[in-house]
Amino acid sequence: MVNEVEASKTDWSVEATDKFVSLIDSVKIKTTGPALKVVRALVYGLVIAVMATMLLVLLTASLVRFVNAYLPGTVWSTYFLLGSIFAIAGLFLWTKRTQ
Repeated sequence: MVNEVEASKTDWSVEATDKFVSLIDSVKIKTTGPALKVVRALVYGLVIAVMATMLLVLLTASLVRFVNAYLPGTVWSTYFLLGSIFAIAGLFLWTKRTQ
């Protein structure tokens, strides 16, 4: 008789613990799952943005050095040529903006 009472208490406590753990796991999955996805997207997006900015700066510096090596005159002619190209590109993009 005592074993049956202890067995029913043990089964009840195990069952209650399992239900509690499953409830906590379901809440964890519903809350932290989407939050982790958003945080990962933000982190990867920031890393990509920083790397793209660094690449743009390095490519621009390389372009200045390359053009300076092959364009006659001093470095001011390189600055003038590349500045004109960037200004024309900026004006083109300015005309394509939405109101």
